[in-house]
Amino acid sequence: MKLIVGLGNPGPKYAETRHNVGFSVIDELASRCSIDVSGEKFHGWFGLGTVRDVRTGLLKPATFMNLSGRSVLAAGTFYKLDVSEMLVVTDDLALPLGRIRLRASGSSGGHNGLQDIIERLGGDNWCRLRVGIGEAIGDPARYVTSRFAPGEQDMVDRVIRRAANAVECWVSDGIDAAMTEFNGDVSAG
Repeated sequence: MKLIVGLGNPGPKYAETRHNVGFSVIDELASRCSIDVSGEKFHGWFGLGTVRDVRTGLLKPATFMNLSGRSVLAAGTFYKLDVSEMLVVTDDLALPLGRIRLRASGSSGGHNGLQDIIERLGGDNWCRLRVGIGEAIGDPARYVTSRFAPGEQDMVDRVIRRAANAVECWVSDGIDAAMTEFNGDVSAG
């Protein structure tokens, strides 16, 4: 079994904001794979189904971003998953809009959601997919909770689809294959 976690903040105030691209990738996967993620479980919204013939859980933590680890730990513990069977999808200020980056492990890079997961899981040796949201203009906290500009929406839609493709590749072929094929600019493929 695999667990895909998309990070974001709950509530209409944060819907479709830069910080919620993880939720958007989960929604794209749920739509493609006909997985209902409306069930309330593991301190979040959860659905179980198949992605590329692999039993897969999709999770959107209902905790706020800085408490995301609570939800990840609950789901991982319930299903007795090894951290190698988990992939966390999140936004990244250090990547330009249109780029994604998969990694097998790594630091939080200052991302509070990733930091909480690291602390609760007791390490950083789990896969993550960072989706570029562009460099902050002004206050980073205000920037990440802002919506994308109308001129950015086409790129946002394409990068969300590309990120979902990368997740599917990770599920079926592993992190190395997914990194080789998908790390980079959305215009690359």
